[in-house]
Amino acid sequence: MVKTAFIGLGVMGYPMAGHLVSQGHDVTVYNRTAKKAEAWVKEHGGASAATPAKTADGCDVVFSCVGNDDDLRSIVYGDDGILAGMKEGAIYCDHTTASAIVAREIDAKARDMGIGFLDGPVSGGQAGAENGQLTVMVGGEKKDFDVVEPVAGAYGKAVTLMGPAGAGQLTKAVNQICIAGLVQGLSEGLAFAEKAGLDANKVVDVISKGAAQSWQMDNRAKTMIDDKFDFGFAVEWMRKDMGIALAEARTNGALLPATGIVDQYYAGVVAMGGSRWDTSSLIKLLTRKE
Repeated sequence: MVKTAFIGLGVMGYPMAGHLVSQGHDVTVYNRTAKKAEAWVKEHGGASAATPAKTADGCDVVFSCVGNDDDLRSIVYGDDGILAGMKEGAIYCDHTTASAIVAREIDAKARDMGIGFLDGPVSGGQAGAENGQLTVMVGGEKKDFDVVEPVAGAYGKAVTLMGPAGAGQLTKAVNQICIAGLVQGLSEGLAFAEKAGLDANKVVDVISKGAAQSWQMDNRAKTMIDDKFDFGFAVEWMRKDMGIALAEARTNGALLPATGIVDQYYAGVVAMGGSRWDTSSLIKLLTRKE
């Protein structure tokens, strides 16, 4: 058993923190909306605290999962922040999908205080969090990773150290770049099938057994055909992640022409009122009736 804290009980953090309890860990939680933390404690046990600092007090490992760089800084710094409450020698692992810049910034601050830090963004969506089947991409020092890996295994089917601080966030950027291209290709293929007069479901059944197969096809093609987009990761969050990737590319010189185009397509989905639709809603731009 490890004394842990989990800050941020959104669609990902809520079940992730629950898996820690199911594995026998002592868990204290915090959420900006206190009622969410109260509901979590009622469902899972454990305890809640009034501030991130109080939540982290006395813990061996502290986890967080919030929205973006600004949200992360708001829970990390200051008298009520995570670092203020952590003891020397403890380890902080952040699961937010944020920039490598903020990851390196927090790493430097934490180490000045004698605290370990890992950036560990996740992939697998809400279903992966609920089923304990997330992929966790980690940046930081191996000695800290070795402590956190078995704990994060409560909700991670694969927890992998990718390199120094920031490497987890950079790996997540690669993940989102790849997903964007796959979803756009799948959208175009399904829209083409419709225009060609084919049975799109039958097409998917056939091509999913060949080289065109992907997670996106297996899990989203049928719902795309049915014009249903209330599954998984929202467009507004994908645009945030793609913005991080594009900003990093401007710094490191990587060329992301397709990613830039797909980002603008997602902007079109937002303009249609689809900011909360899942990422497979790219097809709406190709099949909408004028």
